[in-house]
Amino acid sequence: MFWGLSEALDLHQEYCKALKLQQPHEYDTEKQEEANEGNEKSQTTGDEYTEEAEEKVPSAEQETGACGDAKDATHQLNILLFGAGDPRHIIQTMAKMYQHKGSRVNFYVLDGCIEIVARNMLLLGIALENPESFHLVRKVHLFMDVYGNALMRPASHQYLVGKAKAMLKMITDDEELKRLAPQLNIERLRYRERDGLENAFNFLLPREGYVFNVQQYWTERVRKLLTTRYDYREGAFDWDLNMVLKDRDAGQICSQEYRYWRETGIAFTYPEYEQCKPNKTLVAGLVRNGEKYLHRGYAGDIETGPFCTFGLNTADKQMMNSVHGDNDYRATDLTERNLLEYFHELQTRTAYTHDRKISRKYGSVKLLMGERLTFDECDVEAAREYGKPWIQVEQCKVFFLSADDIFTLQDVNTNENWRNFFDVVFVGHNYFPFLKSNFAEVLRGNALLILESKLLTVARKEVVHEFEDKLKSYAKLLNLTPVINYNALNSKNSILRYKKIIEVENMAENDI
Repeated sequence: MFWGLSEALDLHQEYCKALKLQQPHEYDTEKQEEANEGNEKSQTTGDEYTEEAEEKVPSAEQETGACGDAKDATHQLNILLFGAGDPRHIIQTMAKMYQHKGSRVNFYVLDGCIEIVARNMLLLGIALENPESFHLVRKVHLFMDVYGNALMRPASHQYLVGKAKAMLKMITDDEELKRLAPQLNIERLRYRERDGLENAFNFLLPREGYVFNVQQYWTERVRKLLTTRYDYREGAFDWDLNMVLKDRDAGQICSQEYRYWRETGIAFTYPEYEQCKPNKTLVAGLVRNGEKYLHRGYAGDIETGPFCTFGLNTADKQMMNSVHGDNDYRATDLTERNLLEYFHELQTRTAYTHDRKISRKYGSVKLLMGERLTFDECDVEAAREYGKPWIQVEQCKVFFLSADDIFTLQDVNTNENWRNFFDVVFVGHNYFPFLKSNFAEVLRGNALLILESKLLTVARKEVVHEFEDKLKSYAKLLNLTPVINYNALNSKNSILRYKKIIEVENMAENDI
């Protein structure tokens, strides 16, 4: 919850690699014709809102405002993010789309918690924030603050206040949404879910009664988890990192940053920053109660951390150097470097060259962490609103689906529009239990299915292996083919990739 347990992927490139293609349109002009026919069938006539229009699958070709590469796209990929937890795959795929001329990607984001949907919108808003608003490094640090810190800097808090006002206008005014972020589509969300988005964005405003005492919630969760071991929690934290996570390919996480996160909920730190404001994007279960809000407190991860998504690997392999177990750079520093690359590419549509001088070697340094300050929740509201249009990535569109679609999407007999619809599906480990035995019916021929495992958790080995076996058995049930050999001895897989092959079946039928 709130972040994934596997690294960010360029899903367009993953699809090409799985099918050993340079570009996806190399093999299936037939599939594109099929998709176009489906779009024609799904169109509704008239200006009135009908039940048929409500159940219609959103189609990017029917959206207005697309231009540039999107107009000339010769191939379209439909990608489903089924409980991914965060927008990491969207950000990386969008950033790399300038390398894939002639292709278009439609993301369909499905999550059962409306507060996470609101958080994903905010994180996308930061990634696509107008370049005139922020310097690149400042934008990266803002994203890291909101993404992984239970307590934020005052500057990040003020940004969220201003951004929340802009987001409230967007979700309540279709014209404002098209003006600021035409790549977002929320038509599939039910009215109750739009009300939930409004509650989530309203809660970010610094008003009396909008309280989120995350420090208290965090401490209570840690005490409940460790019970009698709480007084010896530093030893427990070290064991989880050095004996479990580092043995599971998370060696880039350094002891100091991990222990500090387990203690405070603050993952990404720099000596010049002081975190004191509660990160209200980490709230869950918001319910309006008069002039106040009730909620479930903090209900997210307190054992692994937000380091796995952007901080375990990088194209600059020298930054992963380690001497006698001490890393030159922390997972925090790799996260910064990777986000600099993605945000630069989103803004400029050009390749990024990293200047290692701006990355600080804090991996083996004992940082003096300042005391966490007190805060006044009823401080002055931010005067600035962030109402400039987002960066436009014309090749991409993001559709937010209703939580009801967790089940209705798989009922293809009732909703024919979803049949043979997705080219790529990513399933978060928490959402695997929701998959049905007929899930393969929503996959197109040669589709790629990516299943997240529990490798990057501190669960016992038996639990991790048992869950991975369930994933493999499920893929076998769907008659999917593994992209690589997962039966190798001592293999460690944070994700499992499978593809739906249909050519062999068709050839066999033709031979008969």
